[in-house]
Amino acid sequence: MLVKTYGSALQGIDSMLITIEVSVGKGSGFNLVGLPDNAVKESNQRVFTAIWNSGFTYPHNKVVISMAPADVKKEGSAYDLPIAIGILAASNQIGNNLLGDYLIMGELSLDGSLNPVKGALPMALNAKAAGFKGFLLPAVNAPEAAVVEGLDVYGFNSLKEVAEMLNGDKTPHRVMVDKEELFNQSASEYPFDFEDVKGQDNIKRALEIAAAGGHNVIMIGPPGSGKTMLAKRLPSILPPMTLTEALETTKIHSVSGAMANNTALITKRPFRSPHHTISDAGLIGGGTYPQPGEISLAQNGVLFLDELPEFKRSVLEVMRQPMEDRIVTISRARMSVKYPAAFMMVAAMNPCPCGYYNHPEKACVCSPGAVKKYLNRISGPLMDRIDLHVEVIPVLVKDLTELPKGESSKIIRQRVIKARNIQQKRFAGTNIHSNSQMERKDLEKFCRLDENGKNLLKTAMERLSLSARAYDRILKVSRTIADLEGTESIQPNHLAEAIQYRSLDRESWGN
Repeated sequence: MLVKTYGSALQGIDSMLITIEVSVGKGSGFNLVGLPDNAVKESNQRVFTAIWNSGFTYPHNKVVISMAPADVKKEGSAYDLPIAIGILAASNQIGNNLLGDYLIMGELSLDGSLNPVKGALPMALNAKAAGFKGFLLPAVNAPEAAVVEGLDVYGFNSLKEVAEMLNGDKTPHRVMVDKEELFNQSASEYPFDFEDVKGQDNIKRALEIAAAGGHNVIMIGPPGSGKTMLAKRLPSILPPMTLTEALETTKIHSVSGAMANNTALITKRPFRSPHHTISDAGLIGGGTYPQPGEISLAQNGVLFLDELPEFKRSVLEVMRQPMEDRIVTISRARMSVKYPAAFMMVAAMNPCPCGYYNHPEKACVCSPGAVKKYLNRISGPLMDRIDLHVEVIPVLVKDLTELPKGESSKIIRQRVIKARNIQQKRFAGTNIHSNSQMERKDLEKFCRLDENGKNLLKTAMERLSLSARAYDRILKVSRTIADLEGTESIQPNHLAEAIQYRSLDRESWGN
C-alpha cells in the first residue's frame, strides 16, 4: 500500500514542503531515497524500535520511502515521526484519511517518545502557506508553532499519542498562544537597570544616543571601569520589539536550536556576548550544513564583543560586510542561504596592553609603540563602521557610596522610544527603521547643515583626518541627537557632540 505524509526542510530561516511517500509491498528490506543525510538514513533503526515499543508491528514486507523533491538535501532526525506514521498507515495499522491535512515532524526515541526539533516556527509558517489544516509535532515545540494564526497545532509526547489522534481514538487539546500576553509579560523583565550605575553620565548619554538611533558603539577604558556592566544594561533602554521583529528573531533562534523548550516567542531583544576565541563560522554562521552565527542570533538586539583587540583579526574583518548590508550570505556547493544580521554592535577594549592608560589612579607601564600596536589590532575600515567611540573613566571607590542612584532604564527608554517614533515617521514607506541605516541620499535629504555646521564639520574632518565613512557616521549621530531633543534641524551643538564621539579617529590608525 502507498501513502503520503508531509514534512518540512529548513532552508536558512525559512522552510519548504517535503512529501514523504511510503510503500509497503512484496519482498523484504528497507530503502530510503531522496538525498537524505546520515541522520535521516539512520532513522530506520529508530523508527523500527519505536514502532515495536509503542505496541505496533513493524511490517515484514519491503518498505520503500521516497522524500521529494529528490534534489533537496534532507537533514536531521525530525523526519522520524512522519516516516513512522507513513509506515503504520501503509501497513493498515492506523487510518490514512487525515494524513493530507497535517504537516508532521518529530524525532523519535527508541521507546517511542518524541524529542524536540529545530525550526518549529518556520515549519508552521510553511504549513500555513501550503494550505494544511494543522501541524503535529513534539509537545515542547508546540507553543512556538502555535504563534502562527490560522493553523491548528497539536503537541504530542509519543508516537502512540499521534497514532491515537489519527485513528480518531482521542481528540488532543489544541495548543493556543496569546501573543499580546507574551509581550505584556516580558515588557519589564530586564535583570539589569541603569539606575544601578552611579556616575558615568557621559557613558549613559552615549548609550542612550546609540539606542535611539541604532548606532554601533565602542567603549574604551581600563579593567573594572564598568564597560561590561554598562553594555548589559543597553537592552533595557531599547524600544520594545514589534511582532514582526519577534517572529524574525524567533525563527533564527529556532533553526539554530537555541530556543528553550516550551518557549513560544522571543519578545525581548537578544544580548549575545561571544568569547574572543570564537571562529569565523561561529560569528557569522556557516558549517557543512550552514547554521546561523552570533551576528544573526543577535538580530534586532545587541552583539557585545568584549576585549575587542583579542578577537582574531580575520574574525573581525568578516563582520564588515554584514555590518553594512545587515544580511550575511553563506554559499556552499549545493546551496546558498541568507541570514538576517541587523544588530547593534557594542564593543569594549582596554586603552593599552596593561589597561591603565589614562587611569586616574594607576600608572600605565606601556611604551607609546606598544599602545599604538595594540590599537592597530583593529583595522581602520572596521572602526569606521562604529558610530560612537566612548572613553570610560572608572568611578573612584570613595565616590561609589556618595553618588546618588542613576536615572532608571524606564525613564531613558521613554526618551529613546520618542526619538524612534520620530524616525519611523521620517522613514515611513521605506526599508529604513533607524538613523543608523540611512544611505548617502538619505543623509542629503534629512541631515542638511547650515553654514556654521558645514564649517564646523569641515574643520573636524581636516584636523582628525576622518574618512568619508566617518563623515557619514557623524551626520547620522547628529541626526539622532537632534531627534532626542525633538528638533527638526541639526544644530552646531549636535554636530559638536557627535564629533567628540570619534575619539579613536587619528591619522595613524591602522588599515
